[in-house]
Amino acid sequence: MKKAIFSSVNLMDSESETASGYMNCVEDIFNSEIIKKLDNFEQHNHTSRLQHSINVSYYSYIWSKKLGLDCRSAARAGLMHDMYFYDWRRPCSLRGYHPLWHALVACDNARKNFGVNNIEADAIKKHMWPCIFTPPKYKEGYIVSMADKYCAVLEFFKGIEAVKKVIGLKAAYVRR
Repeated sequence: MKKAIFSSVNLMDSESETASGYMNCVEDIFNSEIIKKLDNFEQHNHTSRLQHSINVSYYSYIWSKKLGLDCRSAARAGLMHDMYFYDWRRPCSLRGYHPLWHALVACDNARKNFGVNNIEADAIKKHMWPCIFTPPKYKEGYIVSMADKYCAVLEFFKGIEAVKKVIGLKAAYVRR
């Protein structure tokens, strides 16, 4: 998890202004044991939930910074937006509508573990807009929501390319 999907910026490079600016915003969350647990869950097509969260966080940071918004809150909300610890693909009678439910669980987990400001809480709770009907209250929430969709699409197609490579390798092996 040294970079976001399709980014050339190594997030561990302290010489990089972009990487160090990003890490200054999220380092406490990024290095926490609880966020690392997200690596145990698949999110989109062979992408872990942790990698997806880093992707969303990084692009939320970049886009918010370019627009002169609160890039710190956007980056932190992006990193915590899917901080829930269950497989959403498995049905459970205790959970409600997943696009709404997981956002509420993630926000609760973020509050308990890191504390969140109003911008972060709103962005986490409403990152599934427009799948949920209540839009974000702050511009940073729209950024996190758009970054989430953008990264999901990139992750989906990157996963397809990985599968094609595996299938291609197997097909080449069989032909010999």
